Amino acid sequence: MNVVVCVKQIPDPADPGALNPDHTLKRDGKLILDESDTYGVEMALQLVDKAGEGEVTLVSMAPNGEVSGLRQALAMGAAKAILVSDDAIAGAGALDTAKVLAAAIGKAEGYDLVLAATESSDGYTGTVPEQVAALLDLPSVTFAKEVDIADGTVKVRRQTEEGYDVCESPLPALVSVTAGVVEPRYPSFKGIMAAKSKPLDTLTISDLGIDGDAVGWSGAGQEIVDVSPAPEREAGEVIEDDGEAHAKIVEFLDGLKVL
Repeated sequence: MNVVVCVKQIPDPADPGALNPDHTLKRDGKLILDESDTYGVEMALQLVDKAGEGEVTLVSMAPNGEVSGLRQALAMGAAKAILVSDDAIAGAGALDTAKVLAAAIGKAEGYDLVLAATESSDGYTGTVPEQVAALLDLPSVTFAKEVDIADGTVKVRRQTEEGYDVCESPLPALVSVTAGVVEPRYPSFKGIMAAKSKPLDTLTISDLGIDGDAVGWSGAGQEIVDVSPAPEREAGEVIEDDGEAHAKIVEFLDGLKVL
């Protein structure tokens, strides 16, 4: 059972975010593993353990050859990692990211399953997993809250507003998992030390056969022209019960088109 997990390395959310002059998020410092991706890594490790054989391969894209977040996932138990780092992919949008990840996943030969988070904590597009699946011509299932593998098939409980759907797909397939699907393990000291010597290949887009003019700012077809602070939250309205408070609440909710 060989599982590839797409992971993203992001600036520490505990630090105030800073922007470059082109309005993009600064990523020139130390990056950490996106918390939303720890669930995919843990799910992959559990599936491999249950199968009794196989390994977990990480695939990521980050600037400046940054590997801190990948080392954390390797310390959790992943066997190896592939990092794509290239100045040409600066400014990459969701589709560019999917193209790069799909090409990198192609380097992980013999995979049975690809896992990804539903969306990243610093992007929130929620589109990359589906785009990767389309580029790899894989069936995909989104919003998985439970994943099981048996007889060449993946069975998923897919989270919905009403409960969950049960979906099945032949392998290989791509599944995006929701936060809380499993409880991610903490890297042990032994795992942290072992992570330092695990294989971690750093590739450029030319290694993947991707034209530099087709990704990043060159191929994005978009530009961030301005960034402005979100408006401050206005003070709420206090309604004192004078016997007609219920009517005022109904009127307020009606004004919001809630009723």
